[in-house]
Amino acid sequence: MENKGIKVQEVALPAIEIKDVVKAYKLYDRARDRVKDAFGLGKKQSYKLHYALNGVSLSIRRGETVGIIGTNGSGKSTILKIITGVLNPTSGEVLVNGRISALLELGAGFNQEYNGIENIYLNGTMMGFSDREIDEKLPEILEFADIGEYVNQPVKTYSSGMFVRLAFAVAINIEPEILIVDEALSVGDVFFQAKCYHKFEEFKKMGKTIVFVSHDLSAVSKYCDRVFLLNKGELLGEGTPKEMIDIYKRVLVGQYEIHSNQEHVDFLEEVKRQEAVKQDGQGPNGGVNPDALEYGSGQARIVEYYLTDDAGIRTTAVIKGSLFTLHMRVAFEEHVPAPIFAFTFKNVMGTEITGTNSMVEKAFLESAEPGQVKDVTFTQKMSLQGGEYLLSMGVTGYSGDTFEVYHRLYDALNVTVVSDKNTVGYYDMDSVVRVTEASGEERNSGFKADVQ
Repeated sequence: MENKGIKVQEVALPAIEIKDVVKAYKLYDRARDRVKDAFGLGKKQSYKLHYALNGVSLSIRRGETVGIIGTNGSGKSTILKIITGVLNPTSGEVLVNGRISALLELGAGFNQEYNGIENIYLNGTMMGFSDREIDEKLPEILEFADIGEYVNQPVKTYSSGMFVRLAFAVAINIEPEILIVDEALSVGDVFFQAKCYHKFEEFKKMGKTIVFVSHDLSAVSKYCDRVFLLNKGELLGEGTPKEMIDIYKRVLVGQYEIHSNQEHVDFLEEVKRQEAVKQDGQGPNGGVNPDALEYGSGQARIVEYYLTDDAGIRTTAVIKGSLFTLHMRVAFEEHVPAPIFAFTFKNVMGTEITGTNSMVEKAFLESAEPGQVKDVTFTQKMSLQGGEYLLSMGVTGYSGDTFEVYHRLYDALNVTVVSDKNTVGYYDMDSVVRVTEASGEERNSGFKADVQ
């Protein structure tokens, strides 16, 4: 295949234009086959081609903040490396208009033996800046990185958080026109992440282009104008964050399949046409914790559980503010006078955030008999803040005055809440805010403290 390489175009409307890019790797079963192939000694093909990218085309406009999402191995990092020139495409063309600053793999472009200051000058020089220009930018870089005296120590002694602070500070302070970020922000603490996303907002106002890969769907939803979805080296589609996250959720649980030659509009219409998925316990159950703690007397068992979103599609990612449903299928082995079905959300630190049960909700106060199977659903609006949560569930009840646990599953499902607006605390009070101009009389009628 012809390698057309990467061209930097002086004048172009898009910041980045990718045309039919293919990146293929040769996979050999034996090391000696690789050597034979290198010297042209093999009589037959001794390798298989693995396509990290297969015919991907996309265009990114100037001033856009664009996200690239997809499962592991979908080609996200590969396409960023091709855009930045770290890798050459096997075929296809990449047109770039503007100075790129990239924060890819942690440690790329840094000399582990140099200290922080030396690495700042090393990176600046590689990007075409003179020592004098770097001198001028140094105070801003050090202020943003905020790693104190560690800047004078070899970077091999840095923690991962300190490393990414320095790397990101360098990347954003060399006046890039295009900023490329690949998952690096997930290493920093929450305060540094907030600082970085604030910088993203500044960049957007300045008309700069941002391209970033992230598994943080809340960040993608909040900051991106458009999102590209990759899967197994192919572009499934592009669209608004909500559209692409909806498709991605289906890809995650294996409930979305499409031929690569179908158009974006076709598969969006297909998604809208499909009804709620009812698999009766068959197929993948994404987000399930294989090490979930379970116990109980066994008089009743939760034999299936999953979430569906407001479109009735199985998922483990829920958009904040939307309706979602927890489904539990419970089989009864013995007579249970008044089973209670319950669920609880905990944060990743184990703190119980919220939950309810059928007794509190006065939804089911009957008995259950041996052989019966009950389908239980809890439908509610998702008001939790964006982030990761653990869902526990159980079937309990009373035998006389004795509380019985028939079956409990702790931390059974990992649930991701996707949000573009996080308020203070664990959940959103969904406040309606109004600000109006007060009249003259109202201005002077407020509470006044009595001063003696």
